Amino acid sequence: MDRLLKSILVDDEPHNISNLLHLLESYCPEIEVAGTANTVQEAIDLLHLNAVDLIFLDIDLGSETGFDLLKKINRQNFEVIFVTAFSEYGIKAIKFSAIDYLLKPVQPDELQIAVKKAVEKNNTKTQNKQIQSLLQILQNQQAKEMHRIALPSSKEIRLVSPEDIVRCESNNNYTRFHLRNGEILLISRPIYEYEGLLNDYGFIRCHQSHLVNKAFLKSLLKTDQGVLLLENGEQIPVSKMKKDLVKSLFTN
Repeated sequence: MDRLLKSILVDDEPHNISNLLHLLESYCPEIEVAGTANTVQEAIDLLHLNAVDLIFLDIDLGSETGFDLLKKINRQNFEVIFVTAFSEYGIKAIKFSAIDYLLKPVQPDELQIAVKKAVEKNNTKTQNKQIQSLLQILQNQQAKEMHRIALPSSKEIRLVSPEDIVRCESNNNYTRFHLRNGEILLISRPIYEYEGLLNDYGFIRCHQSHLVNKAFLKSLLKTDQGVLLLENGEQIPVSKMKKDLVKSLFTN
């Protein structure tokens, strides 16, 4: 697996969260815990701040339930593992398409099996929901200019028009989006996830670490390797493999 499954834990009892955190740290190295919540509203706030892959969700949350949480949010591209002390919730959990259902006290072997299911399902996904949405709109070329890309940062999910993106720069498993107004957004997704999407909007991958909007190109500097000069004065390296492709942009 290329990356850990980003997860949140939702339970109204802090000691249950502590126990589950311990089990995940001890037995499930595939999981990265992005945060915990004790109420439905806290969970909603966490989901607004994090693009998660998996939720460990208690069903009995005091005056509300885990099902209330799922009803209140627009279902994102995450899986759900229900965790509860009440076996009678099992059928209802299945109706909410949970990937698995764990009874408290959670047993390590059952937790590992549930996490393995989540990992396998995640590995079969080639596109998350926002990418699927974008591809559907790209099929309708007349609607392209109206589309905006959802970019999830640590603080918000920003809707950005492709024409306002000057370039993208890889930073390990993160991508920096440099916008026309000078703003830089750090997104917790690798650059390759955006290359295919932005190609149809005039972007070119000139380097392993750089994706550039051709609308902002000024010139190709004649160096040994080649350097792209942007209208804002920035210089972007060109890789040896991409040199001929980049040169073709400046020839008739």
